[in-house]
Amino acid sequence: MRIAAISDIHGNLHALDAVLADIARRGVDLTVNLGDILSGPLLPRQTADRLMALGLSTIRGNHERQLLAPDLAGMGTSDRYAAEAISQEQRQWLSTLPATLRLTDDVFLCHATPVSDVDCFLEDIVDGDLIPAPLLDIERRAAGCDAALVFCGHTHIPRVAYLSSGQVIVNPGSVGIQAYEGHHPIPHVVEVGSPHARYAIAERAAAGWTVEQIALPYDWEAAARLAEQHGRSNWVQPLRTGFL
Repeated sequence: MRIAAISDIHGNLHALDAVLADIARRGVDLTVNLGDILSGPLLPRQTADRLMALGLSTIRGNHERQLLAPDLAGMGTSDRYAAEAISQEQRQWLSTLPATLRLTDDVFLCHATPVSDVDCFLEDIVDGDLIPAPLLDIERRAAGCDAALVFCGHTHIPRVAYLSSGQVIVNPGSVGIQAYEGHHPIPHVVEVGSPHARYAIAERAAAGWTVEQIALPYDWEAAARLAEQHGRSNWVQPLRTGFL
Protein backbone atom coordinates (compact mmCIF):
# COMPACT_ATOMS: atom_id res chain seq x y z
CA MET A 1 0.00 0.00 0.00
CA ARG A 2 1.23 3.48 -0.93
CA ILE A 3 -0.36 6.43 0.86
CA ALA A 4 0.22 10.09 -0.01
CA ALA A 5 -0.30 12.51 2.88
CA ILE A 6 -0.97 16.23 2.41
CA SER A 7 -1.49 18.76 5.17
CA ASP A 8 -1.72 22.47 5.97
CA ILE A 9 -2.78 23.66 2.53
CA HIS A 10 -4.02 27.01 3.89
CA GLY A 11 -5.93 27.90 0.74
CA ASN A 12 -2.86 27.76 -1.50
CA LEU A 13 -4.44 26.28 -4.61
CA HIS A 14 -1.31 26.92 -6.68
CA ALA A 15 0.70 24.62 -4.40
CA LEU A 16 -2.13 22.09 -4.04
CA ASP A 17 -2.50 21.63 -7.78
CA ALA A 18 1.23 20.99 -8.15
CA VAL A 19 1.14 18.42 -5.34
CA LEU A 20 -1.94 16.63 -6.68
CA ALA A 21 -0.39 16.43 -10.15
CA ASP A 22 2.79 14.92 -8.70
CA ILE A 23 0.81 12.41 -6.64
CA ALA A 24 -1.09 11.34 -9.75
CA ARG A 25 2.21 10.57 -11.51
CA ARG A 26 3.44 8.37 -8.66
CA GLY A 27 0.70 5.77 -8.61
CA VAL A 28 -0.34 5.91 -4.95
CA ASP A 29 -3.26 3.86 -3.67
CA LEU A 30 -4.88 6.71 -1.75
CA THR A 31 -4.31 10.26 -0.58
CA VAL A 32 -5.16 11.63 2.85
CA ASN A 33 -5.59 15.24 3.97
CA LEU A 34 -4.61 16.17 7.54
CA GLY A 35 -6.37 19.51 7.94
CA ASP A 36 -5.76 23.27 8.10
CA ILE A 37 -7.18 23.37 4.62
CA LEU A 38 -8.47 26.86 3.86
CA SER A 39 -7.34 29.44 6.41
CA GLY A 40 -5.25 32.19 4.82
CA PRO A 41 -5.43 35.11 2.37
CA LEU A 42 -5.24 33.08 -0.85
CA LEU A 43 -7.98 31.00 -2.52
CA PRO A 44 -10.04 29.29 0.20
CA ARG A 45 -13.26 28.90 -1.76
CA GLN A 46 -11.55 27.49 -4.85
CA THR A 47 -9.42 25.17 -2.71
CA ALA A 48 -12.53 23.80 -1.03
CA ASP A 49 -14.15 23.20 -4.42
CA ARG A 50 -11.10 21.29 -5.62
CA LEU A 51 -10.94 19.05 -2.58
CA MET A 52 -14.66 18.40 -2.20
CA ALA A 53 -14.73 17.06 -5.76
CA LEU A 54 -11.93 14.61 -4.96
CA GLY A 55 -13.51 13.09 -1.86
CA LEU A 56 -10.19 12.38 -0.12
CA SER A 57 -10.05 10.91 3.38
CA THR A 58 -9.86 14.19 5.28
CA ILE A 59 -9.73 15.33 8.89
CA ARG A 60 -10.10 18.82 10.31
CA GLY A 61 -7.36 20.90 11.89
CA ASN A 62 -7.46 23.66 14.46
CA HIS A 63 -8.12 26.23 11.74
CA GLU A 64 -11.26 24.41 10.58
CA ARG A 65 -12.50 24.51 14.17
CA GLN A 66 -11.61 28.19 14.46
CA LEU A 67 -13.12 29.44 11.19
CA LEU A 68 -16.38 27.60 11.89
CA ALA A 69 -16.86 29.56 15.11
CA PRO A 70 -19.86 31.94 15.04
CA ASP A 71 -17.95 35.06 16.11
CA LEU A 72 -16.23 36.48 13.02
CA ALA A 73 -14.98 39.50 14.93
CA GLY A 74 -13.08 37.29 17.36
CA MET A 75 -11.21 35.34 14.68
CA GLY A 76 -7.66 35.76 13.51
CA THR A 77 -7.22 37.50 10.16
CA SER A 78 -6.56 34.32 8.17
CA ASP A 79 -9.51 32.42 9.63
CA ARG A 80 -11.84 35.37 9.08
CA TYR A 81 -10.78 35.75 5.45
CA ALA A 82 -11.60 32.10 4.76
CA ALA A 83 -14.80 32.15 6.81
CA GLU A 84 -16.13 35.11 4.84
CA ALA A 85 -15.10 33.62 1.47
CA ILE A 86 -16.51 30.09 1.62
CA SER A 87 -20.05 29.01 0.76
CA GLN A 88 -22.60 27.47 3.09
CA GLU A 89 -22.09 24.14 1.35
CA GLN A 90 -18.38 24.36 2.03
CA ARG A 91 -19.00 25.23 5.68
CA GLN A 92 -21.20 22.17 5.94
CA TRP A 93 -18.44 20.00 4.45
CA LEU A 94 -15.92 21.33 6.98
CA SER A 95 -18.34 20.75 9.86
CA THR A 96 -18.62 17.04 8.99
CA LEU A 97 -14.87 16.37 9.03
CA PRO A 98 -13.66 14.23 11.97
CA ALA A 99 -10.90 15.37 14.30
CA THR A 100 -9.04 12.06 13.82
CA LEU A 101 -9.52 9.03 11.61
CA ARG A 102 -8.55 5.38 11.85
CA LEU A 103 -7.95 4.81 8.16
CA THR A 104 -7.13 1.10 8.52
CA ASP A 105 -6.17 -1.13 11.43
CA ASP A 106 -2.60 0.13 11.26
CA VAL A 107 -2.94 3.69 9.87
CA PHE A 108 -4.15 6.63 12.00
CA LEU A 109 -4.65 10.28 11.00
CA CYS A 110 -4.49 13.26 13.34
CA HIS A 111 -3.85 16.93 12.77
CA ALA A 112 -1.41 17.65 15.61
CA THR A 113 -1.45 14.74 18.11
CA PRO A 114 -3.96 11.95 18.70
CA VAL A 115 -5.60 14.02 21.48
CA SER A 116 -5.01 17.65 20.45
CA ASP A 117 -5.28 19.79 17.32
CA VAL A 118 -2.79 22.40 18.56
CA ASP A 119 0.04 20.59 20.40
CA CYS A 120 3.33 19.62 18.77
CA PHE A 121 3.89 15.89 18.24
CA LEU A 122 7.45 15.63 16.89
CA GLU A 123 8.87 18.94 18.13
CA ASP A 124 9.44 20.91 21.31
CA ILE A 125 9.47 24.70 21.54
CA VAL A 126 12.80 25.96 22.91
CA ASP A 127 13.67 29.66 22.99
CA GLY A 128 11.00 30.42 20.41
CA ASP A 129 12.08 27.75 17.92
CA LEU A 130 10.72 24.29 17.15
CA ILE A 131 13.38 21.60 17.59
CA PRO A 132 13.10 17.79 17.31
CA ALA A 133 11.57 16.29 20.43
CA PRO A 134 13.29 13.38 22.22
CA LEU A 135 11.93 9.99 21.20
CA LEU A 136 10.74 9.29 24.74
CA ASP A 137 8.56 12.40 24.63
CA ILE A 138 7.16 11.42 21.23
CA GLU A 139 6.38 7.94 22.56
CA ARG A 140 4.55 9.50 25.51
CA ARG A 141 2.49 11.67 23.14
CA ALA A 142 1.66 8.60 21.05
CA ALA A 143 0.48 6.59 24.06
CA GLY A 144 -2.98 5.15 23.52
CA CYS A 145 -2.60 5.13 19.73
CA ASP A 146 -1.42 1.69 18.64
CA ALA A 147 -1.44 2.19 14.86
CA ALA A 148 1.81 1.19 13.16
CA LEU A 149 1.73 4.35 11.02
CA VAL A 150 0.54 7.72 12.32
CA PHE A 151 0.24 10.78 10.09
CA CYS A 152 0.22 14.21 11.72
CA GLY A 153 0.61 17.80 10.52
CA HIS A 154 0.15 21.20 12.17
CA THR A 155 3.77 22.34 12.62
CA HIS A 156 4.50 22.49 8.85
CA ILE A 157 7.86 20.78 9.48
CA PRO A 158 8.51 17.64 7.40
CA ARG A 159 9.75 14.99 9.81
CA VAL A 160 9.65 11.24 10.46
CA ALA A 161 10.11 9.53 13.83
CA TYR A 162 10.76 5.80 14.17
CA LEU A 163 9.83 4.74 17.70
CA SER A 164 11.26 1.83 19.68
CA SER A 165 7.87 0.11 19.44
CA GLY A 166 8.22 0.00 15.65
CA GLN A 167 5.61 2.74 15.27
CA VAL A 168 6.29 5.37 12.59
CA ILE A 169 5.08 8.96 12.99
CA VAL A 170 5.09 11.08 9.81
CA ASN A 171 4.59 14.80 9.39
CA PRO A 172 4.49 15.50 5.63
CA GLY A 173 5.08 19.22 6.10
CA SER A 174 2.88 21.90 4.62
CA VAL A 175 1.53 22.08 1.11
CA GLY A 176 0.79 25.77 1.32
CA ILE A 177 3.06 27.92 3.52
CA GLN A 178 6.63 27.27 4.65
CA ALA A 179 7.13 29.86 7.40
CA TYR A 180 4.92 31.39 10.07
CA GLU A 181 4.80 32.83 13.57
CA GLY A 182 2.97 30.55 16.00
CA HIS A 183 1.41 31.50 19.32
CA HIS A 184 0.42 28.25 21.10
CA PRO A 185 1.39 27.46 23.77
CA ILE A 186 3.99 30.25 23.60
CA PRO A 187 5.22 32.45 20.73
CA HIS A 188 7.52 30.63 18.30
CA VAL A 189 8.85 30.80 14.77
CA VAL A 190 8.79 28.16 12.04
CA GLU A 191 10.94 28.56 8.92
CA VAL A 192 11.26 25.52 6.68
CA GLY A 193 13.81 27.33 4.55
CA SER A 194 12.54 27.10 0.98
CA PRO A 195 9.19 27.87 -0.66
CA HIS A 196 8.59 24.38 -2.09
CA ALA A 197 5.27 22.63 -1.46
CA ARG A 198 5.69 19.60 0.78
CA TYR A 199 3.99 16.23 1.07
CA ALA A 200 4.96 12.64 1.89
CA ILE A 201 4.39 9.12 0.62
CA ALA A 202 4.44 6.13 2.97
CA GLU A 203 4.72 2.63 1.56
CA ARG A 204 4.21 -0.63 3.41
CA ALA A 205 7.07 -3.05 2.71
CA ALA A 206 8.05 -6.41 4.18
CA ALA A 207 10.23 -4.75 6.81
CA GLY A 208 7.64 -2.10 7.74
CA TRP A 209 6.66 1.36 6.55
CA THR A 210 9.10 3.40 4.47
CA VAL A 211 8.61 7.14 4.01
CA GLU A 212 9.57 9.54 1.23
CA GLN A 213 9.41 13.27 1.91
CA ILE A 214 8.82 15.32 -1.25
CA ALA A 215 9.44 19.03 -1.94
CA LEU A 216 7.98 20.43 -5.16
CA PRO A 217 8.46 23.66 -7.07
CA TYR A 218 5.29 25.53 -8.00
CA ASP A 219 4.34 29.08 -8.93
CA TRP A 220 4.95 30.56 -5.48
CA GLU A 221 5.41 34.00 -7.02
CA ALA A 222 1.75 33.92 -8.13
CA ALA A 223 0.73 32.90 -4.61
CA ALA A 224 2.82 35.71 -3.10
CA ARG A 225 1.25 38.28 -5.43
CA LEU A 226 -2.18 37.04 -4.43
CA ALA A 227 -1.40 37.48 -0.73
CA GLU A 228 -0.17 41.00 -1.45
CA GLN A 229 -3.32 41.82 -3.42
CA HIS A 230 -5.41 40.62 -0.47
CA GLY A 231 -3.61 42.90 1.95
CA ARG A 232 -1.45 40.32 3.72
CA SER A 233 2.11 41.44 3.16
CA ASN A 234 3.27 39.23 6.05
CA TRP A 235 2.58 36.16 3.87
CA VAL A 236 4.64 37.37 0.91
CA GLN A 237 8.15 36.59 2.16
CA PRO A 238 7.19 33.15 3.58
CA LEU A 239 5.56 32.20 0.28
CA ARG A 240 8.52 33.38 -1.79
CA THR A 241 11.35 32.06 0.38
CA GLY A 242 10.23 29.78 3.22
CA PHE A 243 11.59 32.34 5.68
CA LEU A 244 9.85 35.10 7.62
